[in-house]
Amino acid sequence: MLESKFQHTLIQEIENRFPGCIIMKNDSSYIQGVPDLTVLYKDKWATLECKKSEKSTHQPNQDFYVEKMKEMSFSAFIFPENKEEVLNDLERSFKRSS
Repeated sequence: MLESKFQHTLIQEIENRFPGCIIMKNDSSYIQGVPDLTVLYKDKWATLECKKSEKSTHQPNQDFYVEKMKEMSFSAFIFPENKEEVLNDLERSFKRSS
């Protein structure tokens, strides 16, 4: 599956799972390595770096930004092989009280 196809279906799944959320695609040409998606839900946020498979190469700075944003809120690499696990973790993160 192409990464763009995975990302498209992932966005639909997130919108269904978290009604009313806002999903923004980030511009990696503005900040190289920033995760692909930012998800805003109620008073929480998360970033997701989409990959077409677990074995996909990480671009420069992607690991840095995923780890940095994980310290701030929720951030993860997501690919078909771990999608359910990451979405379940995201749901737990969104349910935590502020």
